[in-house]
Amino acid sequence: MGLFCYNLLRSTHLCFRSAHLVQNLNLSKTLIRCNKNTDPLHLRAASPASLFLNGRTVLFRFRSRTTSLLDPGPVLTRCGLHFHTSAPVRALPGPLLWMVLKPLQKLVAIVLGRSIRKWWVDLPANRQQLLREWVRQRRWHLAAGAGVTMVIVVLLLLTHLDESPITGRTRLLVFSKDKFMELAALTSRTYKEEFAELMLPVSDARHQVVEQVVQHLAQRNKDIPEDGKVFMFTGMLDVVTDIHQLTIVLGHEMAHALLGHSAEEASLSHVVDLLSLILLTAIWAMCPQDSLALLGQWVQGKLSQLMFHRPYSRKLETEADEVGLQLAAKACADVRAGPVFWQQMEIREQLTGEPTLPEWLSTHPSHRNRFTQLDRLIPQALELRESCVCPALPPTDPRAVFSQSVRVLLEDTKNKERGVGEEGGLEGPRKPHRPPLPQIPASPLPSAALLTQTAPLLSSKESQGSKVSELAVPAAAAEGGTPVSEERSTS
Repeated sequence: MGLFCYNLLRSTHLCFRSAHLVQNLNLSKTLIRCNKNTDPLHLRAASPASLFLNGRTVLFRFRSRTTSLLDPGPVLTRCGLHFHTSAPVRALPGPLLWMVLKPLQKLVAIVLGRSIRKWWVDLPANRQQLLREWVRQRRWHLAAGAGVTMVIVVLLLLTHLDESPITGRTRLLVFSKDKFMELAALTSRTYKEEFAELMLPVSDARHQVVEQVVQHLAQRNKDIPEDGKVFMFTGMLDVVTDIHQLTIVLGHEMAHALLGHSAEEASLSHVVDLLSLILLTAIWAMCPQDSLALLGQWVQGKLSQLMFHRPYSRKLETEADEVGLQLAAKACADVRAGPVFWQQMEIREQLTGEPTLPEWLSTHPSHRNRFTQLDRLIPQALELRESCVCPALPPTDPRAVFSQSVRVLLEDTKNKERGVGEEGGLEGPRKPHRPPLPQIPASPLPSAALLTQTAPLLSSKESQGSKVSELAVPAAAAEGGTPVSEERSTS
């Protein structure tokens, strides 16, 4: 007597028990339900068979005879039993579940470490000596076990290696893209609820300029099979001086979404945090006082930031600068405006007296290094722009214009300071005079002016049988200000 089971649904099994081979038992129709309003479940067999439905057995008896294609044999039908499947249950996205459990993991590590400490202190001196001797005698076995564990962890991490789109860089992705996109959708809904009262109307000029350039950039980068949602805040419009700078800056933010940097950073943080739990447990197990353990935990957290998170963040920012410049070049923007933007940011920071952190303490590269990086990539970006059949750029290089303007401003500032010193005369030293901050060349344009700039630049021209626009600006997520809009960039 053989038992043959067929899994038709996730939670329903059909099991047939027959004395003959499975080819003597087949389904003529694959039906899921059987009731008065539906067709019954038809079974054909050459011998007695029994049907098991969720623990209940229904016996079907058939007349044993030879069947053929012309005479398929008798058919026995039975109704009254139904196949039921449970409703699908959606689990929480992996990244969201990890974010919820992250504080709990640290708490468990602290409690475990303190419990180990208390257990060790409560042991008699002779038992402690015996344990030390046991560890010393088996030190090589313990070392081998630790080595095997490390090899297993490395192999497990190797199975989660992924190739970054566009750049082809090998990276670690613990969370699948689908799971992280669920978290991104949840974050998007949270942002829209948080800034619902601050969202600009579609009639606002700032919204219009962003919407136009976003759609254009998405069209010019259709060869990239990625999509995503990004938010833009009005603060970014206050620091750009023209539509080309806006294209490059927002292209940088769009590159973050296309490259999946959020999932990549979350994966690194997940792995580092799990490994840090071992060190955190050891800190609380070895430190005799809670104050020392807290200090050790703080030092461990800072070292983790300085050695892993912040360097990796700067690496991703540099990659986004490079890819964002490529996106802007394909959108026919003047990529030479990219280095100028970061020069402006550096001068703006110096003039306003804002404190700056050393680069090794920051999550972003310094303005000067970003300027140097983009300036080095300009020749390649210009070649890419030319290959996209874009209109010719004006001969005047905005980098040269900006440098010359800065020199003129510095000379004027020195002359004003010298004139103030001469006016002091015999009256003795005066209170140092702080001249007004010089205006950076090409001061930020109002949104209406940016919208006006998009009119001629978004004109289309025929290229290889398709419409090709001359400029585009991708959607971006910029900090500060009022949210302009939520745009969906699909490329």
